Order: sequence, then structure tokens, then C-alpha cells
Amino acid sequence: MKVDNFFDICNLSLNKKGEELCGDKVKFRKTDKKTTIVLSDGLGSGVKANILATLTTEILITMLTADVPLEEVIKTVIGTLPICQVRNIAYATFTIIQINHETNRFKVINFDNPPIFYLRKGKLVNLPNKTEQILGKKINVTEGYLERGDFLGASSDGVLYAGLGETLNFGWGWESIAKYIENLFITQASSARSIIYKVIAETHSLYRGKIGDDATFVGVYVRKKNPLMIFTGPPIEKSEDSLYVERLLKFEGRKVICGGTTGNIIAKYLGETVEMDISTMRKDLPPIGKLKEIDLVTEGILTISKAIEILRSCNCDISRLPSDQNGAVLLAREILEADSILFLVGQKINEFYQNPLLPKNISIRRSLVEELVKLLREQQKEVSLEYC
Repeated sequence: MKVDNFFDICNLSLNKKGEELCGDKVKFRKTDKKTTIVLSDGLGSGVKANILATLTTEILITMLTADVPLEEVIKTVIGTLPICQVRNIAYATFTIIQINHETNRFKVINFDNPPIFYLRKGKLVNLPNKTEQILGKKINVTEGYLERGDFLGASSDGVLYAGLGETLNFGWGWESIAKYIENLFITQASSARSIIYKVIAETHSLYRGKIGDDATFVGVYVRKKNPLMIFTGPPIEKSEDSLYVERLLKFEGRKVICGGTTGNIIAKYLGETVEMDISTMRKDLPPIGKLKEIDLVTEGILTISKAIEILRSCNCDISRLPSDQNGAVLLAREILEADSILFLVGQKINEFYQNPLLPKNISIRRSLVEELVKLLREQQKEVSLEYC
């Protein structure tokens, strides 16, 4: 895979009207070598369907990530799912998307879900597929190759049924959805999120708010990676300041500084002065700064702590970030817009915040950054952490 290529993944669901839980489930996992995405649609709706779909995705994602053969995986799924007492079957459909990071080739394994949507340069491409029989189940397999700008999408049948019984007698339909996505590429397709949200919004509109079936759409959009470096805290050895400043300035991506002392180190190197933007000052937060070649300059400890609080409250959903343009919100936005994040953490103790006699491994800054890294990794973010 090209270093600056990124597999941007997003999914969104609508619950069937009257149900608190969605009967569809999406899970994805990225490793160094591959990305695996699973969409499962459980039999029926509500709690039972949610259990079926959750079990299916968990089994599939775990076993496929461990490179267990497909036939053995499907045997495990069939043998594990509980039996529906009403219909006397254990049933959950699924779509598996696997992408090889080294070759950019992908494989789609589909069991009773709608066919995938594959677009190259904004145009739908119909890929050949083959059918395999595993334990009497018909499995469709599609293979292809992903390039920058390609989109690969999968849906549950609830998306296709939108509009059923209304102006579209047979629901929205696969062809109409494909055409809709093609039109999105003319003006609005810049990320997986922009495509997924539009498709689900249109699905909701066609159902007129009365969702007749759980509806889920998940997609992968191949685009340039958006890397971010966050430099916070001065290095232990003052003699190494310039080394880390140069590393930050040469970084090919967004650059953020968290910390007044850190900002002053970079400013001195550049022969500049950090200019405060007083309009961003809040009762509980210092203002942000302005510095040439740096995308965001904030205070350190307080701002990072508040950013963590914001990320938790919005569940790392960028659309739910507060509108206030303070340092913590701006830092949270930088983090959520980034695909990969490198934290460069200086370990020189700031005596204002902490007793310098305490060991460096229990510093407030280090603890906060490690808490933030843990939160982001739980959200499948690609995060690196380095101390200096």
C-alpha cells in the first residue's frame, strides 16, 4: 500500500421504528497487513436480531483476522448462533470485506445481503462474482483492486426497502442507490463519511421517518492519508530541543503544539513570537496561539484534559463536537480529522503543575496523553506515542 493511501471507513444505521436496538451490526479491524470489515443483519429486529448480528460479527472478525479458513469460520458461525424459537432457525446474513494492505486487492464474501457497490473514478463498476457452496449455504465471492478515489460499499436490505409502498413501489432499490452514489461523486464525495451520511439521510427520507426495517450502510473510500503530529512538553535534555523542533517542522502533515513552553521553544527556533488569540480565551481554558508553520497552538495540561472530556461526551463523532471555537474543541477536531496521529511527548516536568521530585512516569502530562491514546485506539485510530 502506498504510504499516503488511507482506507477511510464509516458506517451508519437506522433502527426499525419502535426498536431501541438495531438488528444490524458492523465491526471492522485494521492490522498492519489487512483490513477486515463485517456487516451482519440478524433475523427479525430488536433484541434478538441484535444478539444474532453481534455474535456473527464478533465470530467473523476474530477468526478472519486470525486467518482461519473461510469454511471453518462459517461452520463456527452456524454452530454458534442461537435458534429462533418462532422460526426454528439460527439466521444472520453477512457481508465480509477484506483488503490486503500490501497489494490493495480486496475480497468480498457475501451471504444473503445485497450486492456490494463498487465505484471507480465515481462510476459504478460491476465486478464478476463466483458462487461457492459451504455447508449447503450459497456464498458469493467478489474480488478486485482498490485505487485512490475508489469507493466500496455494503448495505443491509433495509436500505433497499426504503420507500416501499410509497412513490417507489418496490423500495429504493439497488440500482437507484448506485445512481445516487454516482451523483454524490460529482460534488460531495470527499470521504467515506460524506457518502454514508448522505445515503442514510436519503434512506430516512424515503421511509418518511417510519423506518420499516433496520437499515445499515458501510463503506470504504480510498484517499490520501491525513497525518497529524502533536508535540507537547519540552524534552528532558534542553540540548535536544532543536532536534525535535526540526522533526516537527519537517513532518508531512498537520502540526499541533500543546503547551506554552513547547510553543516558545518552537517560536525561538523560528525567530518568531507566539501571538495569543484572546477571542478564544474561556473561563476554564487559556487562549490558543498563532505561530508560522504550525496549524494549532494551545496550552498544554488544561486543554488536553478538556479535549479528552469533549471526545468522550461526543463519542468521537466529529458531527457532535461543540460549536465553540476554543482550544480544546479545536484540538479535538484536529484529532478526529486525522487518520494517523504521532504524539511526541517531552518529559521535562513543569513545576507549576507538579512536584519535580515525583518520578517522570507519573507526570500529569504523560498520564493525560496515555489516557487520550487509549481512547483513540479504542476508536480504531492509528496512534503512535514517543517520549523525549
